[in-house]
Amino acid sequence: MKLYVIRHCEAEGQAPEACLTMAGKEASERLAEFLQHLNIERVISSPYTRAVQTIQSFVLQNNIPFKLDDRLKERVLSSVDLPDWYEKLQQTYIDKDLKFLGGESSNDAAQRINEVVEELKQSTHMSLAIVTHGNIMSLLLNHFQSDFGFEEWKQLSNPDVIEIEFSNNQTVVNRIWQ
Repeated sequence: MKLYVIRHCEAEGQAPEACLTMAGKEASERLAEFLQHLNIERVISSPYTRAVQTIQSFVLQNNIPFKLDDRLKERVLSSVDLPDWYEKLQQTYIDKDLKFLGGESSNDAAQRINEVVEELKQSTHMSLAIVTHGNIMSLLLNHFQSDFGFEEWKQLSNPDVIEIEFSNNQTVVNRIWQ
C-alpha cells in the first residue's frame, strides 16, 4: 500500500479558517496535476480550510472519495501566543513530552496522526492520500525515520508530498514533490 502524505499549499495564516494565498491556489492546481498518475483511491484531510482548499481541485476533477478527519489538523503548540514559538517548537523535537500551556506534546500529536495511518494500513485500498500540516507531518515522518526532526521540518515546502510505501514488513519513505 502507498500512502501519500500531502502538506497544504501556502496559506494566509495559521488559523483553522485561513485560506490559500493566490500562489497557494495556483500551487493547488499544479498539485492536482502532479497527483493524477498516482491512482489515489481515497483522500482524508485535515478539516482546516487551507488543507481542504489544497486538495479540492484534485478530488473534484477525479471524483475521488473525500473525508475530513480532525486527527490530521495541525499540532497545537500552545493556546497562548508564544513570541519565541520557533525556539519552543525546536525544543519539542528534543523533548517529545514537552507541553506548553494548552498545547500538545510531540508524542501526543504523533499518536493521533499515527492512529489514522494505522487505520489506513488496514484498508483494502492500495493508494491513499492524507492532507495535513507541516509540524504534524514531520512528527509522522519521524515515526518512520528517526532522523527526521526540526531541521528536516524546516525543509518541507508548501505544498509537499511524501510517499510512504508499506510492503512485506518494510516501510520506504520518499519525498516525491519537486
